[in-house]
Amino acid sequence: MNPAFTLFAALLLTPVAALHAADASAKEPNIIFILADDLGWGDLGCYGNLDIATPNLDRMATEGMLFEQFYVNASLCSPSRAAMLTGRFPAELGIHYWMAPTHNRRMGMPEALEPKIENLPRTLQRTGYRTGHFGKWHVGEDKAVPVTAYGYDETDIIWQGVGPNPRVRMNAPDGTAKLVDRSIAFGEKCMADGRPFFVTLWLRDVHADLAPTAEALARYERFRSRPGIATAMQIYYAAVTEMDAQIGRLLDWIDAEPARAANTLVIFTSDNGPEAPEISHAGYHAAGSTGPFRGRKRSLYEGGIRMPCIVRWKGRIPAGTVDQTSVVSGVDLLPTLAGLAGTRLPEGTAIDGEDFSKTLFTAKGHVRAKPLLWEWRFEGVGPLINRSPMLAIRDGDWKLLFNPDGSRVELYDIPRQPMELHSQADKHPDVVARLRATALAWQKTLPDGPRTEHPGSLDYPGYHEAPGRGPLLDRKRYEKLLEPVRIQLMRETTQSKSAENKTK
Repeated sequence: MNPAFTLFAALLLTPVAALHAADASAKEPNIIFILADDLGWGDLGCYGNLDIATPNLDRMATEGMLFEQFYVNASLCSPSRAAMLTGRFPAELGIHYWMAPTHNRRMGMPEALEPKIENLPRTLQRTGYRTGHFGKWHVGEDKAVPVTAYGYDETDIIWQGVGPNPRVRMNAPDGTAKLVDRSIAFGEKCMADGRPFFVTLWLRDVHADLAPTAEALARYERFRSRPGIATAMQIYYAAVTEMDAQIGRLLDWIDAEPARAANTLVIFTSDNGPEAPEISHAGYHAAGSTGPFRGRKRSLYEGGIRMPCIVRWKGRIPAGTVDQTSVVSGVDLLPTLAGLAGTRLPEGTAIDGEDFSKTLFTAKGHVRAKPLLWEWRFEGVGPLINRSPMLAIRDGDWKLLFNPDGSRVELYDIPRQPMELHSQADKHPDVVARLRATALAWQKTLPDGPRTEHPGSLDYPGYHEAPGRGPLLDRKRYEKLLEPVRIQLMRETTQSKSAENKTK
């Protein structure tokens, strides 16, 4: 585990005597759910980052509870968000990839998340909450299914989900500032009407393309490669800090009135791991950190699905608590927040999530009754060490990754092997058999859909295995890979000769 984080965690811990149980008769809390986009587990100071300044999220951690083992339910944006809204594993909903009209048809996905499925905003709206969504949506761009169809009273949407809104420039600091202003105005109005409110503030600052201000860039001048040339680190770090500043404005508004602070719960997390630099449009936003973990976005290793998560409710959640043991997840948000709001889901509602609200008040670790399950139907991206097998299951301390055809079986004791190196599969065949059977049984229940040619593959491009001879270079494929390089060299040679002739 990251030593800097371990030290910071130790500093945050408070005496057990300071912990107190929740008052069951308390008024329904206002709830603000802040979701970052492509932010890594290791991108915040309170998670051990020594380079990026995130004073407001660090402050939120010292005033609330930080979860070390929070998982999202997909390593990509749309399915991860769908899980948070519905409490369902997204593969069960047929959502596996970025939801956009061209992708939906190619990936066999619906045009939008089915609005009739019980979801978080509708559950709270039915309870008496006023509900607002401000920012990125990204679980469908079907104009026939507006965001209000999911139980929202007010919305203000930016691109990548039924947008763009010309009022708000995505990624730019003034765009995020407008979304925070909109959230504050919505909260003020609800409080004036005597109504509790629920806000999903989904920010896009650290998703490509990044647009930090010159002032923010200047803060990270030490990461500039040479005068006039900014590095990916400088740009990304500046964007994270500016997002943090806007979150700080929202926290300041909450804290300006003690009564409001005492009745407002704020939760912060991210939708998936940081982007891979191999994605063509993302070079300047691929400097995010996964901390000590293997894998990034589009990977089922920890770096792709294990996210920062901070929950604050002043006077109710023990301040400065670091939960190192609870395994909690995006699908848990629906039952947990519904429980805090004093409501129950309709009879017969099928969800995969669990209510971990008692952990928030007692700091006693949540012990899952059900495993977490993932499916990634496509090839990986980037270095082979980040490319995971197709299926993953986390049950207790064990995490199993494998391909349905029996290849790439990897078993890890996550609290002791967070980096997922040196598989224990051969030492614990009974654990492998049990978890594999559970994951395969679950996979059989999923809606069928397209897969890429080699999901979960660890093949190195340009090579193949020859029986008894190890890896051999496939000459035909190698020649094909070199073809564009040769063409470019020919062009440069021709241009050089042409220039020489003109000189003569």
